[in-house]
Amino acid sequence: MTASLVLCSLTFILALIIFIFIKRKQTKLNLPPGNMGWPFLGETIGYLRPYSVTTLGEFMETHIARYGRIYKSHLFGEPTIVSADAGLNRFILQNEGKLFECSYPKSIGGILGKWSMLVVVGDMHRDMRMISINFLSHARLRSQLLREVEKHALLVLNSWEEDSTFSAQDEAKKFTFNLMAEHIMSLDPGELETEKLKKEYVTFMKGVISPPLNFPGTPYRKALKSRSTILKFIEGKMEERVQLIQEGKDSTEEEDLLNWVLKHSNLSTEQILDLILSLLFAGHETSSVAIALAIYFLPGCPRAIQQLREEHLAIAREKKKSGETELTWEDYKKMEFTHCVVNETLRYGNVVRFLHRKAIKDVRYKGYDIPCGWKVLPVISAAHLDPLLFDQPQHFDPWRWQSDANRGSISSCPSGSTGSNTFMPFGGGPRLCTGSELAKLEMVVFIHHLVLNYQWELIDETDQAFAYPYVDFPRGLSIRVQRHLSV
Repeated sequence: MTASLVLCSLTFILALIIFIFIKRKQTKLNLPPGNMGWPFLGETIGYLRPYSVTTLGEFMETHIARYGRIYKSHLFGEPTIVSADAGLNRFILQNEGKLFECSYPKSIGGILGKWSMLVVVGDMHRDMRMISINFLSHARLRSQLLREVEKHALLVLNSWEEDSTFSAQDEAKKFTFNLMAEHIMSLDPGELETEKLKKEYVTFMKGVISPPLNFPGTPYRKALKSRSTILKFIEGKMEERVQLIQEGKDSTEEEDLLNWVLKHSNLSTEQILDLILSLLFAGHETSSVAIALAIYFLPGCPRAIQQLREEHLAIAREKKKSGETELTWEDYKKMEFTHCVVNETLRYGNVVRFLHRKAIKDVRYKGYDIPCGWKVLPVISAAHLDPLLFDQPQHFDPWRWQSDANRGSISSCPSGSTGSNTFMPFGGGPRLCTGSELAKLEMVVFIHHLVLNYQWELIDETDQAFAYPYVDFPRGLSIRVQRHLSV
């Protein structure tokens, strides 16, 4: 009994010494101003409260006004430094693996998988990234993916009936999902297995973006079940491919990602499954949201629609004269104003609002200390909506992306503000999104055929895009379309 009391006393004294040491260390640190919020919960509930995507939300705006663009908080269960400062955001992303590392909440890893590209760090992320880069190479974009993107865009757009009303968000998701399903596993659009996978994926997505409550009936629990179903489907495809490769009967000729990974990587089955699932997630969800945002923003800027149509009519007429039907890479490069529209959509809509990072060393920036082990949230959207970096940031202005000689816009950007230093819709540094060029290709090609063939109007102007923080149209973005008479 005496020994137990002595042991307990020593343990208590040791814990007290450690606590005092930590408190003293923290008092010596020059942490940014801020509010740590409630015990355990911190300020997470307020931070995640939905708001319009074209704003930073009341929570962020209030905190920036009160504490500045760098402040401390307690979010996602951890002490956190929130950065709405473009310079610090760039510093964080450029020092990936040196001073900071990716650190998403455990609930994200639990549903996407511990080997998901979104959550892995170090050598494993590098290896998976190289697989993605090799498969999404510039040569492949030009030789194969442009053709596939156009095919899937036309499959969706040609199905629209005259004077019909439908969800533009759902149509955009159909386009990007079918493209990625074929690109990754050679699944044909409209086939029964593709539609079943799509249905499971919808349930899965609802869970990814829901609170991580693992109870019967919750979206998170349903998503975990759908994840299991999706992984079994992918594993079945893997087993079929392996058998064909072993028998020398493989006929896909490495046309899809699954075959490429099986032949050219040393990843385990579990790692391949999580890689395929994460690429299907990343390649489908963000691109479809960006396309929906373009459809939403453009009716508010008729001048932009007119200039888009003129640009694409010129390309279509040239192709008609030459007898060509499919778009070429040269056509794609001619769509200069369309690329401006894509950039402005990504800046104004901010599909990815913020990133999850963690300090792996003590860091000092602009006189503030960022302690090792603290979560760090670089808020990408804050720079994109900063009036000091972008003139009139609350205006949808594609002309801001043109050169000074060709801008002709009612507003302009400060010199250099549209460069990579402040415009980071795909992140930056070693974890720069490997699918960024494919995403832009999807947007440009879809817009090309959209403005050539249709004019559209928003049915419910109150159905605006919200950040939850994931971007979504609560009512699906209903539009009514009418065909143009001729090209």
